[in-house]
Amino acid sequence: MGTTPAQVTVDDIREAARGIVGVAARTPLQHVPQLSEAAGVPVYLKLENQQPTGAFKLRGAWTFVRQLDPESRRRGVITYSSGNHGQAVAFAAQRVGARAVVVMPETAPATKIEGVKRWDGEVVFAGRTSEDRYRKALAMAEAEGLTIIPPYDHPAIIAGQGTTGLEIAEELPEIAHVAVPVGGGGLIAGITTALRAIRPEARVTGVEPEGAAALHAALAAGHPVRLERTASMADGLLPLAVGTLTFAHVRDVVDAVRVPEEAIAEATVWLHREVGVTAEPSGAVTTAALRTGALVPHGPTVLVVSGGNVDLAMVNSLQGLS
Repeated sequence: MGTTPAQVTVDDIREAARGIVGVAARTPLQHVPQLSEAAGVPVYLKLENQQPTGAFKLRGAWTFVRQLDPESRRRGVITYSSGNHGQAVAFAAQRVGARAVVVMPETAPATKIEGVKRWDGEVVFAGRTSEDRYRKALAMAEAEGLTIIPPYDHPAIIAGQGTTGLEIAEELPEIAHVAVPVGGGGLIAGITTALRAIRPEARVTGVEPEGAAALHAALAAGHPVRLERTASMADGLLPLAVGTLTFAHVRDVVDAVRVPEEAIAEATVWLHREVGVTAEPSGAVTTAALRTGALVPHGPTVLVVSGGNVDLAMVNSLQGLS
């Protein structure tokens, strides 16, 4: 794996960890006996659904906003997001008194739209794909002097998300395997970077919906591949390609597995009813991978629950799909 000037290091992640204190939560690891018994190894959930904004995205968004100069804060920020990153940017901007605009898909869940507005974010809708949102955000940024905060392909974002990996390694020194939901790759890039420095023998596996397997395609090709379309109930995992920078951090050091829609639905319902964890489908894919056998754990394993921004009516509606 080559290095570039933008390559994030574990020192960058440690700096980000100091910076998020008092803003993002240090989320718990929850041992799950049912999963441990089935897998034959200890299995834990990393509960990023317990962040103030309901998802891991706050770690990276705050790291980026914290590093902005005063003039950029005065002008404001803009991002493009299916929901969780947008909520995190709005939350972070509100803390520093900055304007935040969030370009969201026309299909965004109401709970995520409301989440952005809760933190005084301005919602603008644009199409259905990440590229639709990006083009709109770029145009608005140029017209209004706003700073774009990308959802995953930026060193500050990767460093912030990597604090998740630091916490896992600190709380479970014997960690052997971490499963990570993958959209654009910021979370798996950060976690992989942290673990490679602290626990290099630990394995990292990306988990994707079958209908949005951008990391799988990139690993097969050796570079990010743009998919023609993505589709899944896991709305946080639908970028058409993983990031160029995020991929540079994981190439040759991670693997990827895919899970079908019915397994994602089953895991979302199962986590809520049997474990008492409210996970959105994007956050339940790691549990789905273990329960279907797509993920074969290698020693003590952590399943990252990346977010929980879902209403219970939606969770209950998935019962018939699983």
